[in-house]
Amino acid sequence: MHRVYNFSAGPAVLPEEVLKQAQEDMFDYKGTGMSVMEMSHRSKAFQNIIDEAEQDIRDLMNIPANYKVLFLQGGASQQFAAIPMNLMVNHKAGYIVTGQWAKKAAQEAKKYGEVVELASSADKTFSYIPDVSNLDIPDDLDYVYICQNNTIYGTRFPQLPDTKGKLLVSDVSSMFLSEPVDVTKYGLIYGGVQKNVGPAGLVIDIIREDLIRDDLDSKVPTMLQFKTQADNGSLYNTPNCWSIYICGLVFKWLKKMGGLEAMKKVNEEKAAILYDFLDNSKMFSSTVAKADRSLMNVPFVTGNADIDAKFVAESKAAGFENLKGHRSVGGMRASIYNAMPIEGVKALVEFMDKFEKENQ
Repeated sequence: MHRVYNFSAGPAVLPEEVLKQAQEDMFDYKGTGMSVMEMSHRSKAFQNIIDEAEQDIRDLMNIPANYKVLFLQGGASQQFAAIPMNLMVNHKAGYIVTGQWAKKAAQEAKKYGEVVELASSADKTFSYIPDVSNLDIPDDLDYVYICQNNTIYGTRFPQLPDTKGKLLVSDVSSMFLSEPVDVTKYGLIYGGVQKNVGPAGLVIDIIREDLIRDDLDSKVPTMLQFKTQADNGSLYNTPNCWSIYICGLVFKWLKKMGGLEAMKKVNEEKAAILYDFLDNSKMFSSTVAKADRSLMNVPFVTGNADIDAKFVAESKAAGFENLKGHRSVGGMRASIYNAMPIEGVKALVEFMDKFEKENQ
């Protein structure tokens, strides 16, 4: 079997244990004589899969009873529209723009109301998180929106903004389930699963019940109304059965690993290995303000585009996949999600050290 160290930002590495379990179930899921990909979403077998997945993520995140868990399609990008459609009562929301995804979300929200840019780090190519401790927040905002971990730029909010009592909405796609979270601090917390939780094609919304309204504008598409999805237990139409099933296996794996406290510890350890190397290297450097560094996505550069390209080519040949940076920023990026073993990060650092010695 040939497995590489996959540093892709998403679709991303999955735990090998989960892949093996899926392989085992592929032909015949628990004696049903069918694969999960073939069974009806209305069957008892699938109902058990989605119920267990929901219970496990509730356990992992300590999700209070007054929050709904929705398994939806359309990825995080579709939520950029669904959120203002469902939550913009006064047609006014505040966005903190710390990267491309927050920027896209703000642009989408402008179609449904006024968007106030509360803070931005665009002035330094999103390489830091602005001070959000005392923002000027208008009284009539419906919510404050953040993208908590920025996959492309490798930043994360060191602390949540003081929203002055306004609802906080957060896209946690690339840090989903990587550390403990206090769900009660958010009105809505959501993420596309293809980075840290499962295969592409699913987004999970965790939303406070009182925000699920039935007095929405009649023009809001039925499928994009949170109420439609909540009332039907995410089964209004055929959901992404396969992705829900794999996420369920990942949740069980996370529980077995000791839950989110244990994952945070491992993730901090992995990130420290890589950042320590970058901080002491004469060739490679981190592009992110120290206080705002992501534990999940680590961009780095040599300062020379030719050497960057050489590094990407040689690292690939050595079995390190997907280290090329996002097309909008160049350089390199290592995404070290939950499923990336610590050995993978150590091996990468060894390779970088060797490359530096050979190319000085």
